[in-house]
Amino acid sequence: MDVIGVGFGRTGTLSLKIAIERLGFGPCMHMVPLLADPARSALFRRAAGGDPASLRKAFEGCRSTVDWPGTYFWRELVAQHAGAKVVLTVRDPDAWYDSALRTIYQAALHAPRGGDSPVAMIETVVWDGTFGGRFADRDHAIRVFEEHNAAVRREVPADRLLEFRVTDGWEPLCAFLGVPVPDEPFPRTNDTAAFQERLASRT
Repeated sequence: MDVIGVGFGRTGTLSLKIAIERLGFGPCMHMVPLLADPARSALFRRAAGGDPASLRKAFEGCRSTVDWPGTYFWRELVAQHAGAKVVLTVRDPDAWYDSALRTIYQAALHAPRGGDSPVAMIETVVWDGTFGGRFADRDHAIRVFEEHNAAVRREVPADRLLEFRVTDGWEPLCAFLGVPVPDEPFPRTNDTAAFQERLASRT
């Protein structure tokens, strides 16, 4: 694996996925395609239960990863892929929480429970595994977010880590990855309004 994104969802991870693939580091794992891939989602769920073979199989064919579920396994991935670059997407914590609450958490509230499905995997690695079932507690969720970012900064060597806001555009990302800057705008996608529009069309 060449690029490991370790930022939480709703920090610009889908835009980063598109950018990383545009720069030639795809396929890039992201939660969105997994919603239509129950077999791979089941592998991630088994990996969260302590099966390292399932984790390796879940990432087969991927040159990069951003967003959950990869972020949940960030320590394992950083250790396993010693030559990979690490990108921490960041955002103001309050703005991040408001966005996550209105988008991915609202989607989770409307999703059917049970079974070995992408929804079950999300419950395992995000709502229970990352937030301990307490995402609705704003202070707790923001504390988890900030502690995660602090752990990444503390544990990943500085020469492997880029702290990145998608508003920074191509230049810092391309310099970090050692590739030319594309002659096109940096991707901007999946903002809160667009997410809520898609959610409304499904409910």
